[in-house]
Amino acid sequence: MKILVTGTAGFIGYHLALKLLERGDEVVGLDNINDYYDVNLKYARLEELGIKKEEISSNKLVSSTKYPKHKFIKMDLANTNDINALFEIEKFDAVCNLAAQAGVRYSIENPHAYIDSNVKGFMNILEACRHNDVKNLSYASSSSVYGLNKSQPFKTSDHTDHPVSLYAATKKSNEMMAHTYAHLYGIQCTGLRFFTVYGPWGRPDMAPMLFADAILNDRAIKVFNHGNMSRDFTYVEDIVDGIIKVIDNPASSSKEFNAENPSPDISSAPYRVYNIGNNAPVSLMEFIETLEDKLQIEAKKNFLPMQPGDVVSTYADTNDLIKDFDYKPDTKLADGIEQFVIWYKEFYKL
Repeated sequence: MKILVTGTAGFIGYHLALKLLERGDEVVGLDNINDYYDVNLKYARLEELGIKKEEISSNKLVSSTKYPKHKFIKMDLANTNDINALFEIEKFDAVCNLAAQAGVRYSIENPHAYIDSNVKGFMNILEACRHNDVKNLSYASSSSVYGLNKSQPFKTSDHTDHPVSLYAATKKSNEMMAHTYAHLYGIQCTGLRFFTVYGPWGRPDMAPMLFADAILNDRAIKVFNHGNMSRDFTYVEDIVDGIIKVIDNPASSSKEFNAENPSPDISSAPYRVYNIGNNAPVSLMEFIETLEDKLQIEAKKNFLPMQPGDVVSTYADTNDLIKDFDYKPDTKLADGIEQFVIWYKEFYKL
């Protein structure tokens, strides 16, 4: 299968591309390599995929030196003409759209970046799939779409009409746009709501990297809401396994859909939404203690109030994933954090 994976210089996209290549798929990776966080980490991920930094330039396909079936292109999803040209030339069998402007908190500072990448960029993907007969589309949504919902665990059948960040609103819009294209053009669209992904090659703006950097440099970590938070931490390898299940089994219309009482996660169109989480939320303080244990250093802590746009807890109901694919993420936090710490020390030469 020939698969376009957007966001391959990013955390999850890198891991997905690697796993698809290792099983023999042909993968075209795409990323705009923006400077939202350290681009050196992004180039290092690409280097692991055999893509040399010195060969990368905008809109040029670069062949991997490690994987004969891998090519990469630096391209912005928001550039309509470039995306259309890529689809016309490459003739993809499937698309997995993971590229997005990430970060809940940054969406308060730079909202326009989220509209350009997450809304216009996704629109370009949908239109390119439509005009190039690509019927298999999976894409990253987010647990943040649950917003003000306090009924836990979060179910995909819950309504998600009360987002608390622009990032969440753009992800919600992706789901609605995908349903429209599934209904109008028969594109098989599956959205994946990721729950707090962590692991090796992670993002520097997320808790594991922020905390590890502060602890190892004798700085206090910022503990928001005075530590009274919990997250359904999900190991990146588990996330990737779930994405591949979806790529291999694209969405179909549901016989259970009732138009008089419609559930938001299924449809008469070939459309589906899944949670991918551990189904086991962990308190922020337990997460910090686990990281301290693996680093063998006690963290200095600066307890702070809740941040705008944040939520107190996340908790994934993964029953649909189990029912449809007999699959559930199951990596224990201690094991995942241990693998993260091993990578972190090796990558930063500590």
